[in-house]
Amino acid sequence: MEKELGFLVIPAIDVIDGKCVRLSQGDYAQTKIYNEHPLEVAKMFEDAGLQRLHLVDLDGAKAGAVKNWKVLEQIAGQTKLSVDFGGGIKSVGDVEIVFNSGAVLATIGSMAIKEAALFKMLLSTYGANKFFLGADVKDEKIAVSGWLEQTDVDITDFIKNYQAEGVREFFCTDISKDGMMLGPATELYQKLLETLPALRLTASGGVSNIEDVYRLKEIGCAGVIIGKAIYENKITLEQLMDLS
Repeated sequence: MEKELGFLVIPAIDVIDGKCVRLSQGDYAQTKIYNEHPLEVAKMFEDAGLQRLHLVDLDGAKAGAVKNWKVLEQIAGQTKLSVDFGGGIKSVGDVEIVFNSGAVLATIGSMAIKEAALFKMLLSTYGANKFFLGADVKDEKIAVSGWLEQTDVDITDFIKNYQAEGVREFFCTDISKDGMMLGPATELYQKLLETLPALRLTASGGVSNIEDVYRLKEIGCAGVIIGKAIYENKITLEQLMDLS
């Protein structure tokens, strides 16, 4: 997670009922199953030379408690990928399950808004470097609870607040872009990086081709999370190997 690693390409696996799926714009009614066995997908990424994995428990995000920890346990135990895991982390118990199941980082989103005191306690307990803080946005305002709930919290203020708490690694998903493969929220990322020069920001959502990835690298993003574009063969693993 240090700067020496350079630009990180982070493939995503979203899980519902133990299966690798993708949603469009965070809509659970628009679910497409890509593989019944997420471990097979993870091994494919590992074989391509990628080192990180963004694993999202969509059942957990909807239920408000970690559900698909066994998928995490399988992938962490049977690959060398450094896994960040999120979705449904709402309690100390959830965080313990995530780390005990092999995640290198716990991905936090809703908790940082809805249970800020609890999250700050977790930062002091485990260390801020153990958390990957996600900001899911629509019109530059944070959305929470698996994107089902909109808030009036501004993305820039949110990041500033948690930078002051020691968090270094952030990722930002524009819900209007996610799963649509119409291009990432490059203007938003550029604005955030200009406003907050010390920000290590990973882009997420909307990536549709390898040119998008190079553009995100060019504007100063620390990395990119890619899901649907890989599964729909818009970006090949060979192309990503050149970046990793």
